Amino acid sequence: MEVKSTMEDRVIGIDLGTTNSCVAIVDSGTPEVIPNRGGYKTTPSMVAITEAGKRLVGHIAKRQAITNAENTVYTAKRLIGRKWDSGPVKNARQTVSYEIVEGPHGDVRVQLRDQLYSVPEISAMILQEMKLVAEEYRPGEEISKAVITVPAYFNDSQRQATKDAGQIAGLDVIRIINEPTAAALAYGYGKEMERLIAVFDLGGGTFDISILEIGEGGVFKVMATAGDTFLGGEDFDARIIDWLVQGFQDQHDVDLREDRMALQRLKDAAEKAKCELSGVGEADINLPFIISVGRSNEALHLQRTLGRETLESLVSDLVDRCVDICRGTLTDAQLEASEVEEVVLVGGMTRMPMVQTAVAEFFGREPCKGVHPDEVVGIGAAIQGIALVDEQEDLILLDVTPHALGVMTFGKNFEELIGQNTTVPTSQTKIFTTSRDNQTAVKILVMQRESEDDVLLGEFILTGLRSAPKGQIEIEVAFSIDSDGIVSVSAKDLETGQEQSIQVTASSGLTSEEIDQMMEDAQEYLVDRRETDEFQAAQQRGETLIADVEKLFPEVEEIVASSDFGREAIGKAKGVLDKTRQAMESKDVEALKEHNEALSRTLRMFKGVVSRPH
Repeated sequence: MEVKSTMEDRVIGIDLGTTNSCVAIVDSGTPEVIPNRGGYKTTPSMVAITEAGKRLVGHIAKRQAITNAENTVYTAKRLIGRKWDSGPVKNARQTVSYEIVEGPHGDVRVQLRDQLYSVPEISAMILQEMKLVAEEYRPGEEISKAVITVPAYFNDSQRQATKDAGQIAGLDVIRIINEPTAAALAYGYGKEMERLIAVFDLGGGTFDISILEIGEGGVFKVMATAGDTFLGGEDFDARIIDWLVQGFQDQHDVDLREDRMALQRLKDAAEKAKCELSGVGEADINLPFIISVGRSNEALHLQRTLGRETLESLVSDLVDRCVDICRGTLTDAQLEASEVEEVVLVGGMTRMPMVQTAVAEFFGREPCKGVHPDEVVGIGAAIQGIALVDEQEDLILLDVTPHALGVMTFGKNFEELIGQNTTVPTSQTKIFTTSRDNQTAVKILVMQRESEDDVLLGEFILTGLRSAPKGQIEIEVAFSIDSDGIVSVSAKDLETGQEQSIQVTASSGLTSEEIDQMMEDAQEYLVDRRETDEFQAAQQRGETLIADVEKLFPEVEEIVASSDFGREAIGKAKGVLDKTRQAMESKDVEALKEHNEALSRTLRMFKGVVSRPH
C-alpha cells in the first residue's frame, strides 16, 4: 500500500504523552518515528524555566529537574482540561514539586518563576518541540498540519484543551484521535487481516482499553472503549515514593515530602527502580545527602533495596483496577475474553512483568509484543494524518464516543440520548414534555456522564411555548456527533415548530484572546529559537575552522614567510580569524556566516600550500 504525499499536505502524527512524547511521519509509504537531535525517538514531556528566564524542553529540562524542581513541569497531561476543584488536581497539588494555582476561569495554572502558565500553554511548548524535530528532519519544509492523540477516555474539555495546545504551538490540528485507536492503526496498517483485537494502553499517566475489529479493505471499527485518565506509571512511582518516604520517616523522623528537591530526587529514583525491576529481582536505591537537618545541618542519606515482590505488593490494586476496566469493556462490547484474537500492549508500563502476566491471565493468551510500546501511538497518528489528506488512501476509521450524552431532566435526573461506545458520527432524538403548568420556556442542559459524575457541556433555552397544563407540550430533543466529535443539540416544539439549537464547544478554560496572545508568544519564541539554532550552527562551524586553520599556521608561515606575497596572505588570514571571533562575540550570525566562508577559503589555501613539494 503506497502513500503519496507532497510538501503541501505533509502531516505529522504526535503522541503527546504524560511522560514522553514522540512525532512520526509517513515518508514514501513508510511510517516512521522521527528522532530528535540527541538521536532519541521519544522526548520527555517536561518544561522548565531557568533562573535567567530561558525555556527548556525535553531531555535538557529533565537533566536539570532535581536542581530546579520548583520550576520544572512534568505530567502536565494529567492536568489538561481539568477544573481547579477536581479530585485529580487536588491530588496533583499534594505530590508534584512545582506550584499549581487556580486560573481566572476556574482552570489550572502553573507558577514558574514570576509567570503563570496555563496547562495548554505548557503542552504547546512540548508540541512546538515536536514540530521543530519534524522540521529539522525535513530541512526546508515548514510543517503545520498534525494529528494529535489523546487517551480514549478524555472528555470534551480535555480534547479541546489539547486542540488549543496545538493551535498555540502553531499547528493546524486536523484531527484528535484516541491513543489505542492509533495503536491499532499502526498494528494493522498495510496488512490484509480480519481480526478482533484488544489494545491495552497503560502509559505514564492514563489507562485505556479498546476493543477493535479490523476488517478487510482497511476498516478499523472500535467496538468499545473505557479507561481512567488518572491511572498510570505516575501512580506506580508514587507507591514507591510513599514506601521510601515512610521508611525514611520511621528511621529518622523526617518527612522528605517537605523538601522539593528531595521529592524530585525520590521521583527520579522511584522511576529508575521501577524500570530496573522489569529485568531484575532487586534494585538498590541510594540517595546520599538527601536532606540536611538540625542546627548543625547534619546530612542524612537514604539507602534501601526494593525487591520485585515488594513492588508488586505495593501496586497490585492498580493492576487490578486495569483488569476491572477491561472486564467492564468486554461486557459493553458483549464479548467474552476468549473471543479476542490478539492483545496489543501499548505504553511504557506494559513492560512490567506483573502487568503482562495479569493481561495474559485475563485474556487467556500471551499478549502481542510485535509493536513498540513507546512509538506505536505516534506512528498510528501519522497514518491517520496521511489518510485524511490522501483521497487514494483506503483506510476507514469508525470510532466511538467514550462517554454517554444526554440532558438533565426535572429532579436532576440524567436522561441518556447517546450511549457510551456509540459509533460516531451518530444522531438520536427523544420526546420530552413540560414539567409545570403554563410553562412557556424550557432550559436544555446538555450533560456528559463520566463514570458516576455528570458534567455540564452547555445549555440553551427554548422559548415561545404556548400555555398549557404540564405534560401537554411535547419537545423533541435531538443530539448529533460528527466524526470530529463535535456535539450539536436542538430542541423543537412539535406543535408549533419553534426550534432552538446549540453546538457544544467544550472550553479548555482559555479565552480566544488568551489563545491569540499565547500563539504570538510561541511564535516569538520560535523565531528566537531558530535564530539561536542558526547562530549555534554557524558558531560550531567557525570554531572548527579556526582550530583547523590555527593548526596549519606554523607550517604555512614557515613555508611562505620569505616572500612579500606570503607575508600579505598570512596577514589577511590573521585578519579573517580576528573578524570571525568578533562576529562570535557580537552574535552577528550573518557576519559570522560570511567570515566562515572566508575562513573556509583560507583553510583550502593553507592545505594547498602544505601539500605542495617545497
